[in-house]
Amino acid sequence: MDFQELRQQIKRYENDEFLIASTEMQDVVFALGKEDVTELITEIGIIPEDIAHDSSEEKLYSKTSDILFAKALEFMNFDVEVLRVRADAADIVAKSKYHAYSLVGDAKAFRLSRTAKNAKDFKVDSMVQWKGTNDYAVLACPYFQYPVKSSQIYKEALNGNVMLFSWEWLYIMLKEGITETSQINLHTIWNQSAQIGTNVTIPEQKNCFISEQDNNIRQILGISEETFATYLSDIKQKLCMRGNEEILYYQGEIERVKRLSHNEAIKELLMRMKLDSKIETIQNFINRISNEN
Repeated sequence: MDFQELRQQIKRYENDEFLIASTEMQDVVFALGKEDVTELITEIGIIPEDIAHDSSEEKLYSKTSDILFAKALEFMNFDVEVLRVRADAADIVAKSKYHAYSLVGDAKAFRLSRTAKNAKDFKVDSMVQWKGTNDYAVLACPYFQYPVKSSQIYKEALNGNVMLFSWEWLYIMLKEGITETSQINLHTIWNQSAQIGTNVTIPEQKNCFISEQDNNIRQILGISEETFATYLSDIKQKLCMRGNEEILYYQGEIERVKRLSHNEAIKELLMRMKLDSKIETIQNFINRISNEN
Protein backbone atom coordinates (compact mmCIF):
# COMPACT_ATOMS: atom_id res chain seq x y z
CA MET A 1 0.00 0.00 0.00
CA ASP A 2 1.37 3.41 -0.95
CA PHE A 3 0.48 6.79 0.56
CA GLN A 4 -2.30 7.57 -1.92
CA GLU A 5 -3.93 4.22 -1.23
CA LEU A 6 -3.76 4.97 2.50
CA ARG A 7 -5.46 8.29 1.79
CA GLN A 8 -8.25 6.45 -0.02
CA GLN A 9 -8.78 4.22 2.99
CA ILE A 10 -9.01 7.26 5.29
CA LYS A 11 -11.56 8.87 2.96
CA ARG A 12 -13.52 5.64 2.93
CA TYR A 13 -14.03 5.74 6.69
CA GLU A 14 -13.88 9.47 7.47
CA ASN A 15 -17.66 9.84 7.88
CA ASP A 16 -17.99 6.88 10.25
CA GLU A 17 -18.22 7.43 14.00
CA PHE A 18 -14.68 8.15 15.17
CA LEU A 19 -14.15 5.05 17.31
CA ILE A 20 -15.45 2.84 14.53
CA ALA A 21 -13.33 4.61 11.92
CA SER A 22 -10.24 4.30 14.13
CA THR A 23 -10.81 0.58 14.53
CA GLU A 24 -11.26 0.18 10.78
CA MET A 25 -8.03 2.05 10.07
CA GLN A 26 -6.16 0.00 12.66
CA ASP A 27 -7.34 -3.15 10.92
CA VAL A 28 -6.07 -1.74 7.61
CA VAL A 29 -2.67 -0.66 8.94
CA PHE A 30 -2.03 -3.70 11.14
CA ALA A 31 -2.60 -5.94 8.12
CA LEU A 32 0.25 -4.26 6.23
CA GLY A 33 3.70 -5.73 5.80
CA LYS A 34 6.86 -4.14 7.13
CA GLU A 35 7.95 -2.74 3.76
CA ASP A 36 4.68 -0.84 3.27
CA VAL A 37 4.71 0.54 6.81
CA THR A 38 8.33 1.64 6.42
CA GLU A 39 7.56 3.61 3.26
CA LEU A 40 4.36 5.14 4.65
CA ILE A 41 6.31 6.45 7.63
CA THR A 42 8.31 8.72 5.32
CA GLU A 43 5.13 10.61 4.33
CA ILE A 44 2.67 10.32 7.21
CA GLY A 45 4.23 13.29 9.04
CA ILE A 46 2.91 15.67 6.36
CA ILE A 47 -0.81 16.46 6.45
CA PRO A 48 -1.99 16.90 2.84
CA GLU A 49 -3.11 20.44 2.12
CA ASP A 50 -6.37 19.28 0.53
CA ILE A 51 -7.58 17.93 3.87
CA ALA A 52 -9.85 20.52 5.49
CA HIS A 53 -8.79 21.94 8.83
CA ASP A 54 -10.48 20.35 11.86
CA SER A 55 -12.39 17.99 9.57
CA SER A 56 -13.28 14.37 10.26
CA GLU A 57 -10.69 13.41 7.66
CA GLU A 58 -7.96 15.38 9.44
CA LYS A 59 -8.81 13.77 12.79
CA LEU A 60 -8.75 10.30 11.26
CA TYR A 61 -5.49 11.08 9.45
CA SER A 62 -3.91 12.06 12.77
CA LYS A 63 -5.18 8.88 14.41
CA THR A 64 -3.78 6.87 11.52
CA SER A 65 -0.36 8.37 12.21
CA ASP A 66 -0.58 7.02 15.77
CA ILE A 67 -1.60 3.62 14.42
CA LEU A 68 1.37 3.56 12.03
CA PHE A 69 3.69 4.46 14.91
CA ALA A 70 2.24 1.60 16.94
CA LYS A 71 2.58 -0.87 14.07
CA ALA A 72 6.21 0.13 13.58
CA LEU A 73 6.89 -0.52 17.27
CA GLU A 74 5.21 -3.90 16.91
CA PHE A 75 7.63 -4.74 14.10
CA MET A 76 10.39 -3.85 16.58
CA ASN A 77 9.08 -6.54 18.94
CA PHE A 78 6.99 -4.47 21.34
CA ASP A 79 3.55 -5.34 22.65
CA VAL A 80 1.48 -2.33 21.62
CA GLU A 81 -1.93 -0.93 22.36
CA VAL A 82 -3.58 1.92 20.49
CA LEU A 83 -5.90 3.76 22.85
CA ARG A 84 -9.22 4.32 21.11
CA VAL A 85 -10.78 7.07 23.24
CA ARG A 86 -9.86 10.58 22.12
CA ALA A 87 -9.13 12.18 25.47
CA ASP A 88 -6.39 13.87 27.47
CA ALA A 89 -4.04 10.90 27.24
CA ALA A 90 -1.31 9.44 25.08
CA ASP A 91 -2.41 7.47 22.03
CA ILE A 92 -0.05 4.50 22.31
CA VAL A 93 1.25 2.27 25.08
CA ALA A 94 4.12 -0.08 24.20
CA LYS A 95 5.71 -2.66 26.47
CA SER A 96 9.01 -4.40 26.04
CA LYS A 97 8.65 -8.16 25.70
CA TYR A 98 12.09 -8.84 27.13
CA HIS A 99 12.92 -5.97 29.48
CA ALA A 100 10.96 -4.49 32.33
CA TYR A 101 9.91 -1.15 30.87
CA SER A 102 7.05 0.48 28.98
CA LEU A 103 6.51 3.71 27.10
CA VAL A 104 3.70 5.95 25.99
CA GLY A 105 3.81 7.33 22.47
CA ASP A 106 2.19 10.15 20.60
CA ALA A 107 2.53 10.93 16.89
CA LYS A 108 2.56 14.34 15.26
CA ALA A 109 1.90 15.43 11.67
CA PHE A 110 2.01 18.98 10.34
CA ARG A 111 1.09 20.76 7.14
CA LEU A 112 4.05 22.07 5.16
CA SER A 113 2.22 25.41 4.93
CA ARG A 114 2.13 25.68 8.74
CA THR A 115 4.94 28.01 9.74
CA ALA A 116 4.17 29.40 13.20
CA LYS A 117 4.37 26.33 15.40
CA ASN A 118 4.69 26.82 19.14
CA ALA A 119 5.35 24.61 22.15
CA LYS A 120 1.66 23.76 22.50
CA ASP A 121 1.68 22.13 19.05
CA PHE A 122 4.16 19.52 20.27
CA LYS A 123 2.43 18.84 23.63
CA VAL A 124 5.69 17.92 25.35
CA ASP A 125 4.41 18.99 28.78
CA SER A 126 1.30 16.88 28.21
CA MET A 127 3.50 13.88 27.46
CA VAL A 128 5.06 14.24 30.91
CA GLN A 129 1.61 13.91 32.46
CA TRP A 130 0.52 11.13 30.12
CA LYS A 131 3.56 9.03 30.99
CA GLY A 132 1.95 8.11 34.31
CA THR A 133 3.47 4.91 35.67
CA ASN A 134 5.20 4.10 32.37
CA ASP A 135 8.96 4.53 32.14
CA TYR A 136 9.29 6.66 29.01
CA ALA A 137 7.36 9.11 26.87
CA VAL A 138 8.15 9.23 23.15
CA LEU A 139 6.99 11.89 20.69
CA ALA A 140 7.17 10.91 17.01
CA CYS A 141 7.41 14.13 15.02
CA PRO A 142 8.66 15.07 11.54
CA TYR A 143 12.43 15.50 11.89
CA PHE A 144 12.59 18.66 9.80
CA GLN A 145 9.71 20.30 11.68
CA TYR A 146 11.54 20.51 14.99
CA PRO A 147 12.74 24.07 15.81
CA VAL A 148 16.30 24.40 14.53
CA LYS A 149 17.69 26.82 17.13
CA SER A 150 16.01 27.23 20.48
CA SER A 151 12.56 26.44 21.78
CA GLN A 152 10.65 25.85 24.98
CA ILE A 153 10.05 22.25 23.86
CA TYR A 154 13.71 21.36 24.42
CA LYS A 155 13.60 22.58 27.99
CA GLU A 156 10.31 20.75 28.58
CA ALA A 157 11.74 17.55 27.10
CA LEU A 158 14.84 17.70 29.28
CA ASN A 159 12.92 18.48 32.45
CA GLY A 160 10.28 15.79 31.84
CA ASN A 161 12.48 13.21 30.11
CA VAL A 162 10.38 13.16 26.93
CA MET A 163 12.09 11.63 23.92
CA LEU A 164 11.82 13.99 20.93
CA PHE A 165 11.77 11.15 18.43
CA SER A 166 11.14 11.44 14.68
CA TRP A 167 9.51 9.55 11.82
CA GLU A 168 12.89 9.65 10.10
CA TRP A 169 14.69 7.84 12.92
CA LEU A 170 11.86 5.33 13.02
CA TYR A 171 12.28 4.76 9.28
CA ILE A 172 16.01 4.17 9.71
CA MET A 173 15.43 1.69 12.54
CA LEU A 174 12.97 -0.30 10.44
CA LYS A 175 15.26 -0.25 7.41
CA GLU A 176 18.10 -1.51 9.59
CA GLY A 177 15.92 -4.28 11.01
CA ILE A 178 16.29 -3.05 14.58
CA THR A 179 14.27 -5.12 17.05
CA GLU A 180 14.37 -5.75 20.78
CA THR A 181 15.55 -9.17 21.89
CA SER A 182 16.65 -10.67 25.18
CA GLN A 183 20.14 -9.39 24.29
CA ILE A 184 19.15 -6.04 22.75
CA ASN A 185 17.52 -3.37 24.93
CA LEU A 186 16.42 -0.16 23.19
CA HIS A 187 15.74 1.79 26.39
CA THR A 188 18.78 4.03 25.80
CA ILE A 189 17.02 5.47 22.74
CA TRP A 190 13.85 6.35 24.63
CA ASN A 191 15.93 7.80 27.49
CA GLN A 192 17.83 10.31 25.35
CA SER A 193 16.53 13.47 27.04
CA ALA A 194 17.66 12.24 30.47
CA GLN A 195 21.10 11.37 29.12
CA ILE A 196 21.54 14.66 27.25
CA GLY A 197 20.21 16.63 30.20
CA THR A 198 23.08 15.56 32.44
CA ASN A 199 25.45 17.79 30.46
CA VAL A 200 23.16 20.78 29.84
CA THR A 201 23.39 23.92 31.94
CA ILE A 202 20.28 25.92 32.85
CA PRO A 203 21.00 28.69 30.27
CA GLU A 204 21.33 26.02 27.55
CA GLN A 205 18.09 24.16 28.26
CA LYS A 206 16.16 25.72 25.35
CA ASN A 207 18.89 24.94 22.80
CA CYS A 208 18.14 22.44 20.05
CA PHE A 209 19.77 19.06 20.70
CA ILE A 210 18.44 17.14 17.70
CA SER A 211 21.88 16.85 16.07
CA GLU A 212 23.27 15.45 19.32
CA GLN A 213 20.53 12.83 19.27
CA ASP A 214 21.47 12.05 15.67
CA ASN A 215 24.94 11.07 16.80
CA ASN A 216 23.74 9.18 19.87
CA ILE A 217 21.11 7.16 17.99
CA ARG A 218 23.50 6.44 15.14
CA GLN A 219 26.04 5.06 17.60
CA ILE A 220 23.46 3.04 19.53
CA LEU A 221 22.27 1.46 16.29
CA GLY A 222 25.81 0.90 15.05
CA ILE A 223 25.30 2.86 11.81
CA SER A 224 28.09 4.73 10.06
CA GLU A 225 27.85 8.49 9.52
CA GLU A 226 27.77 7.90 5.75
CA THR A 227 24.89 5.42 5.94
CA PHE A 228 22.95 7.64 8.34
CA ALA A 229 23.42 10.65 6.05
CA THR A 230 22.30 8.60 3.04
CA TYR A 231 19.07 7.64 4.81
CA LEU A 232 18.31 11.27 5.63
CA SER A 233 19.15 12.33 2.08
CA ASP A 234 16.74 9.75 0.65
CA ILE A 235 13.98 10.99 2.94
CA LYS A 236 14.68 14.61 2.00
CA GLN A 237 14.11 13.75 -1.66
CA LYS A 238 10.75 12.16 -0.82
CA LEU A 239 9.73 15.15 1.27
CA CYS A 240 10.65 17.56 -1.53
CA MET A 241 8.51 15.51 -3.93
CA ARG A 242 5.60 15.73 -1.50
CA GLY A 243 6.21 19.46 -1.15
CA ASN A 244 6.00 19.94 -4.91
CA GLU A 245 2.75 17.95 -4.98
CA GLU A 246 1.29 20.24 -2.31
CA ILE A 247 2.37 23.30 -4.32
CA LEU A 248 0.61 21.88 -7.39
CA TYR A 249 -2.55 21.49 -5.32
CA TYR A 250 -2.52 25.17 -4.32
CA GLN A 251 -1.68 26.28 -7.84
CA GLY A 252 -4.71 24.32 -9.00
CA GLU A 253 -6.82 26.00 -6.31
CA ILE A 254 -5.66 29.43 -7.52
CA GLU A 255 -6.74 28.62 -11.06
CA ARG A 256 -10.07 27.19 -9.84
CA VAL A 257 -10.85 30.33 -7.83
CA LYS A 258 -10.00 32.52 -10.82
CA ARG A 259 -12.69 30.72 -12.82
CA LEU A 260 -15.41 31.29 -10.22
CA SER A 261 -18.23 33.68 -10.98
CA HIS A 262 -18.75 36.67 -8.69
CA ASN A 263 -21.59 34.95 -6.83
CA GLU A 264 -19.70 31.67 -6.58
CA ALA A 265 -16.68 33.48 -5.16
CA ILE A 266 -18.80 35.23 -2.53
CA LYS A 267 -20.51 31.95 -1.61
CA GLU A 268 -17.18 30.17 -1.17
CA LEU A 269 -15.72 33.03 0.86
CA LEU A 270 -18.69 33.00 3.21
CA MET A 271 -18.44 29.25 3.57
CA ARG A 272 -14.74 29.40 4.45
CA MET A 273 -15.32 32.25 6.91
CA LYS A 274 -18.05 30.15 8.59
CA LEU A 275 -20.03 33.30 9.39
CA ASP A 276 -23.37 31.47 9.57
CA SER A 277 -21.89 29.07 12.10
CA LYS A 278 -20.52 31.93 14.19
CA ILE A 279 -23.90 33.68 14.14
CA GLU A 280 -25.61 30.44 15.18
CA THR A 281 -23.18 29.97 18.08
CA ILE A 282 -23.79 33.49 19.36
CA GLN A 283 -27.55 33.13 18.96
CA ASN A 284 -27.50 29.86 20.91
CA PHE A 285 -25.64 31.64 23.71
CA ILE A 286 -28.21 34.45 23.74
CA ASN A 287 -31.07 31.95 23.79
CA ARG A 288 -29.49 29.99 26.61
CA ILE A 289 -28.89 32.89 28.96
CA SER A 290 -32.24 34.50 28.06
CA ASN A 291 -34.08 31.36 29.17
CA GLU A 292 -32.20 31.01 32.44
CA ASN A 293 -34.15 31.84 35.57
